[in-house]
Amino acid sequence: MLTGQIVTSSPVIEIRGLHKAYGANEVIKGVDLVAPRGHVISLIGSSGSGKSTLLRCCNLLEDSQQGEILFEGQPVRWKGQGMARHPADKSQVRDIRTRLSMVFQQFNLWSHLTILQNVMEAPVTVLGRDKAEVEGKAREYLAKVGIADKADAWPAQLSGGQQQRAAIARALCMEPKAILFDEPTSALDPELEQEVVRVIKALADEGRTMIIVTHDMKMAADVSDHVIFLHQGLIEEEGSPAELFGAPKSARLRQFLSATSGH
Repeated sequence: MLTGQIVTSSPVIEIRGLHKAYGANEVIKGVDLVAPRGHVISLIGSSGSGKSTLLRCCNLLEDSQQGEILFEGQPVRWKGQGMARHPADKSQVRDIRTRLSMVFQQFNLWSHLTILQNVMEAPVTVLGRDKAEVEGKAREYLAKVGIADKADAWPAQLSGGQQQRAAIARALCMEPKAILFDEPTSALDPELEQEVVRVIKALADEGRTMIIVTHDMKMAADVSDHVIFLHQGLIEEEGSPAELFGAPKSARLRQFLSATSGH
């Protein structure tokens, strides 16, 4: 992990004053987030605190009502206001999504494609890359996540941990600027969870830019450069893993950590 590095370039992702509501229910109430290149940011907090919604706003899967989102220094262009606000430029959205890969809780692999085909699909169809070249890369990434031998298997033939590792290989094959993880281990039992945690740790050690929504405090402590604790749609506390887990300042964070320490 790259700690103490001097950040000279624009952050990969920057969020300023973000608000997101579903009707009258305001889920994100003015949040700032910076993901510098090569850094791992973890979002923690109880269910309903806004973590996954914030992540989905990052790559424009959800429209926010207020605030700025910048990708490599370029602000997302909006039209409309409030609940009518949405991105003004579809090609900008497509461009951002090709450079921000997302790994979901439920793997989201295509059941009718082999694991290799799953990993190759987006670079070939979305980015128009050469099929033979992409296949070579896809096999490399499957080897990186430890399932090179599953290239010709179908998703249903793999364990949950193997499917999630295939989903990570698929994200990597887009060669993104950053990877967003939405509760990547919460659908797995503890043994399979560790397979995925090992892969995420290895990616952190390589200096990849990642934002991780997680319920796994140990993983957040081990892989993060910066941890953000969300409570009721606001940042209650943020800082280094040592600060947040070692010396939490807010009573709400202390209560949350004490409730999760038994898991």
